[in-house]
Amino acid sequence: MQRIYEPQDVMEGELLMSMLASEGVDAHLTGRHLAGALGELPACGLLGLMVDNVDVERAQALIAAYNAALPITGDEPESIQGTLLC
Repeated sequence: MQRIYEPQDVMEGELLMSMLASEGVDAHLTGRHLAGALGELPACGLLGLMVDNVDVERAQALIAAYNAALPITGDEPESIQGTLLC
């Protein structure tokens, strides 16, 4: 297995693992159980997304496409452009 990506947080790591799984790439998130100790451990480098050696190139391409994606324009209401309503 190779470490191919360092997610910003556990949520991003889980999201990317699910996206890769939907594309048939098995991934593992290392360091997820260390996130609660951020005050005592270094804040960088704890989390890592790991995939099998045969899936490295495909997984990296999928993550690059995910990171390059832009929001679809024209879906926001005309009266409140640029603001999300939850």
